[in-house]
Amino acid sequence: MHDLWVKFHNLVNESPSIPILFGLGTVYLSYYLLYVGKKPYIAAKQGGYLQKFVLKYCPSVQKKFWPTFWCFEARAQTILRALLQKGPKFDYTESEPLSLPDGGQVKLDWYCDEKKDDPKQPTVLILPGLTGSSDDCYIRIFVKITADLGYRAVVFNNRGNGGAKLMTPRTYCAADTADLEQVVSHISKKYKDAPLMAMGISLGGIILFNYLVAKGAETGLKIAMTASSAWNMTRSSKNIERLLNRFLLNRPLAWGLVNKVFRRNMEMFEDQFDVGHILKSSTIREFDERFTSKMFGFASCEAYYQQASLHDKIHQIKIPVLSLNAADDPFSLLETIPVKEMEANDNIACVITSHGGHIGFLDGLWPRRHTYMNRLYAEFVQAVFSHGDELVQS
Repeated sequence: MHDLWVKFHNLVNESPSIPILFGLGTVYLSYYLLYVGKKPYIAAKQGGYLQKFVLKYCPSVQKKFWPTFWCFEARAQTILRALLQKGPKFDYTESEPLSLPDGGQVKLDWYCDEKKDDPKQPTVLILPGLTGSSDDCYIRIFVKITADLGYRAVVFNNRGNGGAKLMTPRTYCAADTADLEQVVSHISKKYKDAPLMAMGISLGGIILFNYLVAKGAETGLKIAMTASSAWNMTRSSKNIERLLNRFLLNRPLAWGLVNKVFRRNMEMFEDQFDVGHILKSSTIREFDERFTSKMFGFASCEAYYQQASLHDKIHQIKIPVLSLNAADDPFSLLETIPVKEMEANDNIACVITSHGGHIGFLDGLWPRRHTYMNRLYAEFVQAVFSHGDELVQS
């Protein structure tokens, strides 16, 4: 032991940078242990039925969330999730084009364990984010979790996404719930005896929430969950236009909108829009100003964002909804989460982690597959379909 200590002492003397690195590492570790790992806050009516249900059946909400030690910063969580995570490999059981009343088309990708397939098997409808589809790794993870629990999963690919052909000059937006209404109706008729819940991620969560507001108690859904959805789109837009956020987050998503949604179908819009101007969009707001808001008949992009925002609609939720947000999510600022309104409505509970970024929630040393978001989803889905009678009774 004495010889080891002497060797270490000599190494330190020969390499003055070692004490500096050791000191910085100690500070980093201390900060992580003291300020990063925290139990999530649950914004819900105190003593309400949904709060009790979540506390009883979702053990993750009562434990500290320890984000990945070396990338707990919000943008790192957001970007590295996309780079590190690998979705499970499987073939969807069925890919179903669904024709819509206006001649448009969306695509439903179904998956379940064929040995367990049953007309009464509970079903989870999954709504991807802004440019997401059934091929994205985070969606495939949700699908596989659902199937492993013994349930059926179906992914709603928006018009023009995930192999869905754009049949008419119309895409999708956060304020428009007509396509989702058709999808829910179709699933309910196809499996009329199967309980149905929905999970919306980011933009998918905003569309889902607006659908719940529009339909009230007559949603066709047993329950819903959202993750990383923005509550105030105007505030969110301004935040992701700040210099670093604009470069790291906003521009890549705008590129996806321009190229995944618009460019490959732009011949459909040549008579209605300034195509060249839209193709130059470098931010989400520019794309929405030049294309989305106009297509859906809004007077301005601001009017679209106001209509789509959720922060002032909490009181209109009539079925149980569990939301998950990170306090540091650059797309959904902590101060925009309507905590007081949530604490006044028994039908909603929002789990707010101190870190996690946007659709991140990475934990573990090398977060390749499951995250805090995935665990909470699995716990909640299992609870809903195993103990949902408690929610009905409440």
